[in-house]
Amino acid sequence: MSALFTLSVCLLSGLLLSRLAKKLGLPAVTAYLIAGLLLGPFCIGSLGVEGLGFTSLEQVSAYNVISQMALGFIAFAIGNEFRLQQLRQMGRAAVIIGILQAVITTALVDAVLLGIHFWKPQLISAAAALTLGAIAAATAPAATLMVVRQYKADGPLTRLLLLVVAIDDAVGLVLFAVSFGVASALTSGTVSVVSVLVEPLVEIVLSLGLGVLMGLLLNRLERYFHSRSKRLSISVGCVALTVAISSTEFTIGGVHCGFSLLLVCMMMSTVFCNICDFSEELMGRVDGWTTPLFVLFFVLSGAELDLAILKNPAVLLLGVTYILSRSAGKYLGAFGSAALCGCSPETRNYLGITLLPQAGVALGMALTAQSLPGDGMMVRSIVLFSVLVYELVGPTLTKWALLAAGEIRPEGKTSARKKNA
Repeated sequence: MSALFTLSVCLLSGLLLSRLAKKLGLPAVTAYLIAGLLLGPFCIGSLGVEGLGFTSLEQVSAYNVISQMALGFIAFAIGNEFRLQQLRQMGRAAVIIGILQAVITTALVDAVLLGIHFWKPQLISAAAALTLGAIAAATAPAATLMVVRQYKADGPLTRLLLLVVAIDDAVGLVLFAVSFGVASALTSGTVSVVSVLVEPLVEIVLSLGLGVLMGLLLNRLERYFHSRSKRLSISVGCVALTVAISSTEFTIGGVHCGFSLLLVCMMMSTVFCNICDFSEELMGRVDGWTTPLFVLFFVLSGAELDLAILKNPAVLLLGVTYILSRSAGKYLGAFGSAALCGCSPETRNYLGITLLPQAGVALGMALTAQSLPGDGMMVRSIVLFSVLVYELVGPTLTKWALLAAGEIRPEGKTSARKKNA
């Protein structure tokens, strides 16, 4: 009953605070995150009232299954954008931009942090600098998708953005595996080709393969039913099953094998949406069902933000440096690669800003990086600090960029249109 009460408080708090956010012109995602911060162990949770907030970060982690489910549905929704018609229009540009902006961001953050290392070796190690550079490539698809949905954004920039965000996760996975392998070699003195090259490629291939199988299974199961409610239930069940299977890890011949939850669910949705003739209507119904789940996801994400890291001056200094260099890398990387692909001025100018949010994927990488000898905890703290900033500011910047690009209808014009209708 206590867990149910806590979830109810999270859901209602996030929704009520979103009304205030609307009056201030802020995205609802920001309101959900702030609600989580308020209910977290550093605010209301510190009062120790049972069910009213979270008394510790461990208590927030107990609800991890909800966050995993939400990430699965977020990836499932983004996979819907990979329809063949969309890919024919901008698939080449999305792949080029997705790869180049991630690589440029990693290179720029690496250069800045390695410069600090050579200037003040005691502040950050070379291994930590390389690891942070790879983590910088990751972008949060959840916040981006929620802003797009809330404001019904549509246009060339929005459609390209959703494709780039999806590709970014695969690229980020490879960059992190390679960089973390090199960083581990610097600290231990031994280089593992398996962990640097083989394992990340195996993870991507396994994830795409599982996604194809689950997409075919979903299509077959959906055709056994004709009622809308049962088809919706099948979709929810298959996504939940896919999330569960994606958490499986095993070892074959000394190679650690696992799956990327986001890649699996995106591929599953991509296959399903391209072979099922009624997928578009069904995806619309799934989107409506998942709204409360997404609210809980962002409230829980806000509650997970560790405010204790703000006490460490070194974390603040390196965190600000990381945020500034990553932001510059994302903007310049997106601008340059979009110009290379011949994209419109609006896309070139604003795509990089929409790629700034960072959360779940980066936190997962930071958790792995925590095992890095010496500076592992420092890396995790810097990423936590950056996520705190990016999650609170990123959605607002995404909204502003899409508005400036003309892909969000201004509030006043929308209201006037409704009255005339």
